[in-house]
Amino acid sequence: MPLRLEDKQALVAEVQAVAHAAHSVVAAEYRGLTVTQITGLRAKARESGVWLRVVKNTLARRAVSGTPYECIGPSLKGPLILAFSRTDPGAAARVVRDFARGNERLVPRFVALGGRTWPASDLERVASLPTRNEALALLLGVCKAPVVRLVRTLAEPQAKLVRTVAAVKDARVAAGG
Repeated sequence: MPLRLEDKQALVAEVQAVAHAAHSVVAAEYRGLTVTQITGLRAKARESGVWLRVVKNTLARRAVSGTPYECIGPSLKGPLILAFSRTDPGAAARVVRDFARGNERLVPRFVALGGRTWPASDLERVASLPTRNEALALLLGVCKAPVVRLVRTLAEPQAKLVRTVAAVKDARVAAGG
């Protein structure tokens, strides 16, 4: 059933708003998937904070023009489902990658991140990006490391003295004296 002009304009506005706020986008060909499988994919996407939508390519090109994802316009060919990551850059890639492992009919076509489009072979690299909390934990570990090393360095002479005294004591006890 064809869309009315008002529906098309609303869809373009919705996709454009999502594209402006998104961290990354993944496009995958969904040809051959059943409605049940696509519904399962949408449920996983909602849980992960990923906006997932089938959009006609001409409408998608109009929607992404003027956004950081304008670069995907020439790559929009065939029946594609677009997954925009709203929480962290790797969320959409993780959802598509995990679903594609169990369903060979979902074929990733490209990934766009930071105004550049990469082929589907880079999907794993984007999916392995840390989440915000993981990145903060890594940063905290890096910031904390010099302080921990300083404390260990300052405490080591006393600890070495204690270990030496304990070794001398054990040696005397073992010698019977």
